[in-house]
Amino acid sequence: MEISLNGLGAIITAGASGIGLSIAKKFIENGARVHVCDVNEQFLKACKTALPGIGTSLCDVSEPSQVEHMFTEALDHLGKLHVLINGAGITGPTARIEDVLPEDWDKTIAVNLNGQFYCSREAIPLIKAGGGGTIINISSCSGLMGSPFRSPYCAAKWGIIGLTKTMAMELGEFGIRVNAICPGIVEGSRMDCVIATDAKHKGTTHKEIREMYKACVSMKTFVTPEDVADMILFLCSKAGSKISGQAIGIDGNIEILR
Repeated sequence: MEISLNGLGAIITAGASGIGLSIAKKFIENGARVHVCDVNEQFLKACKTALPGIGTSLCDVSEPSQVEHMFTEALDHLGKLHVLINGAGITGPTARIEDVLPEDWDKTIAVNLNGQFYCSREAIPLIKAGGGGTIINISSCSGLMGSPFRSPYCAAKWGIIGLTKTMAMELGEFGIRVNAICPGIVEGSRMDCVIATDAKHKGTTHKEIREMYKACVSMKTFVTPEDVADMILFLCSKAGSKISGQAIGIDGNIEILR
């Protein structure tokens, strides 16, 4: 099974930490040239130190002008583009829908959904020019089944799946495959913040919420950023060359989100 990415140029948004950084490392290990963007300058500096040769840009994907500038920098670094990983996202508010502030709704949709549109819009002509490739949109298990008190986040993640399936239909004839990855409960600082917020909202402890989350998973485990990166590596390689238009869960089989 061939999973080499030798010679491929890849852009990874939110690529300087968490899942994005795991993807960047995996891609570089398998021969890809990589450019990452992030809104956190310190994360970008640390990423550049840890991965010499990687390209970096400071970019808020919810701002079209910043996305355009990031793609200019990325193309200067990569030469050609074959892969886009749309990984940027925020957790958004935790509240009943009638208590969600309009500005919090707008910000969550702007980053999580609009940002993927802005980046895809820039990437598609470049990937076409390179002879085809892959776009991976990071959705969530919340984009498959919803989650109470997370309406802006869920709306964006469901939207990503619709965007993915439409893009796959439009781009297949150009040799571009498009898939959505739907991670479950991913270990890391971001999930720790989600659990802490949920514990506060429900008036319970961090430990109790963590165990409640695990109880919702058939395999009784969280997934790791490396689990997600491994699947994305497969989909972007020759081994995944006939997979497109799919929403793929990496979650240990979440049965219900409480």
